[in-house]
Amino acid sequence: MRTLVTVATYNEIENLPQLVEQVWQVAPQADVLVIDDNSPDGTGRWCDEQGAKEPRLHCVHRAGKLGLGTATIAAMQYAIEHNYDYVLNMDADFSHHPRYIPAILAAMESADVSIGSRYCPGGGTKDWPFTRRLMSWGVNTYARCLLGLKPRDTSGAFRCYRVSLLRQLDFSTIKSRGYSFQEEILWRLKRLKARMTESPILFADRERGQSKINKQEAISAIWIIFRLGITNWTGL
Repeated sequence: MRTLVTVATYNEIENLPQLVEQVWQVAPQADVLVIDDNSPDGTGRWCDEQGAKEPRLHCVHRAGKLGLGTATIAAMQYAIEHNYDYVLNMDADFSHHPRYIPAILAAMESADVSIGSRYCPGGGTKDWPFTRRLMSWGVNTYARCLLGLKPRDTSGAFRCYRVSLLRQLDFSTIKSRGYSFQEEILWRLKRLKARMTESPILFADRERGQSKINKQEAISAIWIIFRLGITNWTGL
């Protein structure tokens, strides 16, 4: 199965070279696509230089920070246009470790979406304080209840999608541009009868570089999920 591993980046030069190398150690058959939002640290330039020598590495350059949701949509559309079978999204900072990729891909044999999950049996988080674990639990419970989602980890970005199912999506209807994209895409795929499964991962915070978490985006995500929940339960 032709597989595309995608990574959205903004100032990830400290992590990306090692990440790409480790992806190919566990999935040498996969191509890697970097969606770079005009990183001033040279992330995009590194991709171009390496891509000139390595045909498995590709890069899409965007004008600036346009949001994780739009970056993921760009990656999905690239996978559709280039006729891949699977597209696997992951973070660039090693919070999603490449060692879990084989298990996530193996789960696709009987699923349309395979989620690298912190909350299924065998999954977990490393060194999270109680307040962060509580907030994460609250967000996932909120989304599962409002959107009628069965996976326990609805907010994580470490996922593989069957591209033939993504072809059925109308991407113009997606409202999320930031964090709520992860919940919204599951909800929209659920409406297409997607089979979803979870594969356990241990989530670890980044060791290098700066976090991109934005409080304003988090508040916006809660509001968007609420609006989608109204549609989910009323059909309006």
